[in-house]
Amino acid sequence: MPRRLAPALLGALLLCATPCAATAQTNRRPGGAPAASAAARAARLRRGINLSHWFAQAPRGDYSDRHLDTHTTPRDIELIRRMGFDHVRFTVEPAPLFDEAAPARLRPRHLRRLDAALDVLLGSGLAVVFDIHPTDEFKLKLRADDRHVAAFADFWRALARHLSRRDPSRLFLEILNEPMVEDPYRWMGIQARLAAAVRAGAPRHTVVATGPRWSSVDQLLLLEPLADRNVIYNFHYYEHHTFTHQGATWGADYWPHLKGVPYPSSPEAVAGMLPGVGNEAAREALRDYGAQRWDAARVGRDIALAAGWARRHGVPLVCNEFGVYRAYARPADRLRWLADVRAALERHRIGWAMWDYAGSFAVAPRQGGRAAPDEETLAALGLTKK
Repeated sequence: MPRRLAPALLGALLLCATPCAATAQTNRRPGGAPAASAAARAARLRRGINLSHWFAQAPRGDYSDRHLDTHTTPRDIELIRRMGFDHVRFTVEPAPLFDEAAPARLRPRHLRRLDAALDVLLGSGLAVVFDIHPTDEFKLKLRADDRHVAAFADFWRALARHLSRRDPSRLFLEILNEPMVEDPYRWMGIQARLAAAVRAGAPRHTVVATGPRWSSVDQLLLLEPLADRNVIYNFHYYEHHTFTHQGATWGADYWPHLKGVPYPSSPEAVAGMLPGVGNEAAREALRDYGAQRWDAARVGRDIALAAGWARRHGVPLVCNEFGVYRAYARPADRLRWLADVRAALERHRIGWAMWDYAGSFAVAPRQGGRAAPDEETLAALGLTKK
């Protein structure tokens, strides 16, 4: 181990010492559920869709009754089922529930709204990944604020206890969306502590865990699995971002300067675009993207790395986000990328959830306020509307 990593590892071990030890001693088969149960449950997560901007990422932080009643309705849930999806990833912003001064006291009014949504989702026959999906500010505090970590663990313990009455074969508890902890060792310590809190509240439910730094494949490869065996691991796939996030106004500064980026990529494919890109960083990113020759084979090699990690560790794995920002991508190229990623995942028997249902990456863009299935996107996903 390089000497420069030793302090980070020590900090992570100190952070999780008690919870990690408890997990190792008492949760090798938590709730009587061996690793085989997690694998069997993962089979329920074959083809899914993310429910964005409903209980998380709401515009202007609006989680009013009006927003929650109208953004995603029982009609939408039925449409998701008819499009052939078997599960949803239910993204949940913790702020309306969470008071850091008293994290175990969940705010009852919003909790009732969450319960009502879960009743509809589970009542439709879909499995549900309950994903804690906070703001960047919330996640950044986890990097260095141990009191915030402790409060988040208390919050998860109380929330898991509340959710534990629901069917553990159909409700999955995802610890945190896209951690922003840069140090992988610190993240492993934090995740062990949070997983132990979830397990204390919900002994029979399957936990969904991930790697640090936005859940990418390369970060998954750094992860040591938890001692708890009733866990599914996940990663997100948006490679290459120069293509999948072209024109997006969040994230990398160069993204807004790119539009009409091709897929597959090659030096020849991007050469004609380069003179028209005025931003130097965007031009360099586009040139690099072309040189890397992104295509089905390149995507397949990435997915194979993730699959190999799961195979070596004997753990189930899912990809619970992938997609292309629709606004500026060429439709045919977007469909090809979706089909290539989906095919690679299925070749390795990795379940998936596309981002997203009716947002800016949508499988069902809104027309006149109502989501309407995009048949070509469904075909790229290997699905057809019933």
